[in-house]
Amino acid sequence: MRVDAGGSFRIVDVDGGQVADLFAFSLRDPGEHLSAGHTRAELFRLFPAIGEPFLTNRRRPILMLEADTSPGIHDMLFAACDAARYASLGEPPGHASCEENLRAAVSSAGFGPVGLPQPVNLFENTTVRSDGSLDWKPATTKPGDYVQLRAEQACLVVVSACPYDLEPVGSLGALAIDLL
Repeated sequence: MRVDAGGSFRIVDVDGGQVADLFAFSLRDPGEHLSAGHTRAELFRLFPAIGEPFLTNRRRPILMLEADTSPGIHDMLFAACDAARYASLGEPPGHASCEENLRAAVSSAGFGPVGLPQPVNLFENTTVRSDGSLDWKPATTKPGDYVQLRAEQACLVVVSACPYDLEPVGSLGALAIDLL
């Protein structure tokens, strides 16, 4: 969906337990996109607090976190699931993926080809173990939990209900996107 600068929207976990991969691209320049890595580096946090921005790969604000009714557990460490990931895990070709969902959404919006940036994985419960390794746990959201964001610049926002089903990370439930 295209969101004008100053426009707000909510990503709602309708059924609870679903992970949402969030991508955003500047409408001025599709090469500028939401960057989890740049956001972490600028904020010195694993995830922005309410009132803090998500930044682009050019270190400019693209989205602002306005509200979060979920338990506030989100991930900005893992890449989007893709065909190569499923192949490495022994899955046959054709498994749905967040990369595929992103490409389909961008194409249907007439936006043209884009790279695959690392998403913001809303509601994904990733923890860091004491030895530094990462662990996925089931999402802790309840039905109706949401994250509300404001566009800091005009952007194309894509949200993928993550179809990863090889571990109990998300529920494969429904998401709703509400423009405010």
